Amino acid sequence: MARSARTPRQGRPVALVTGASSGIGAATARRFTEGGWQLLLSGRDPDRLARTAAGTSAVLLPADLADRGGPRLLARSALDAAGRIDLLVAGAGIGWAGPFVTMPRDAIDGVLAVDLAATLHLVREVLPAMVAAGRGRVVLVGSVAGCVGVREEAVYSAAKAGVAAFAEALRQELRGTGVGVTLVVPGPVATEFFARRGTPYRRSRPRPISPGTVADTVWEAVARERDEAYVPGWLTLPGRVRGIAPGLYRRLLHRFG
Repeated sequence: MARSARTPRQGRPVALVTGASSGIGAATARRFTEGGWQLLLSGRDPDRLARTAAGTSAVLLPADLADRGGPRLLARSALDAAGRIDLLVAGAGIGWAGPFVTMPRDAIDGVLAVDLAATLHLVREVLPAMVAAGRGRVVLVGSVAGCVGVREEAVYSAAKAGVAAFAEALRQELRGTGVGVTLVVPGPVATEFFARRGTPYRRSRPRPISPGTVADTVWEAVARERDEAYVPGWLTLPGRVRGIAPGLYRRLLHRFG
């Protein structure tokens, strides 16, 4: 049974995982539970959170991070529940696909609010306690779309590119504090993400990977204190080609992107 938000076990490292109702967040929560961590799980669906936490001592903190006060409320609830946060895995996200000229204003605002703004606000609320403790790690879940720019996913690509730039800038600011920043960059993942955005994944390449594979990568990246981790590893290639041969990069992108 999941525990209440008041009495988590003491002595174990504490991880706050957002987007834990399903997909990458849920898989990451299970992986860190197996590794002996105390989990604080957040998502918008309490019933799904309960299923993720079944059989564990995880603390459930339902929250809508798109709400103006959502990130602050979640951070305060998490710190109140556990007394500290050793790891934040910011995995909450939504998508939208289609021509940018047809994208409704509310959809633009929604993607930017959840995928970028809410992430920044939550990190801002959690970070002071980590810095004061002199330890901790922030894991930001990006996307290959933020590296290459995917057609008909313009705003999602922009939001994830913003997350990547934020990770790099924040990493530099936190040097010497004992707090690290990891950017995890997955390709397409076999979750409900595509169904929820209303457009299925239709590309033949790259093939979707399992959320468990991403969770294992997050686990390894935290254990090894890595700055970046791509899933699968060959996703580093587009960025390299872009830097070395931008003309070739764009030709390939027009054909396959």
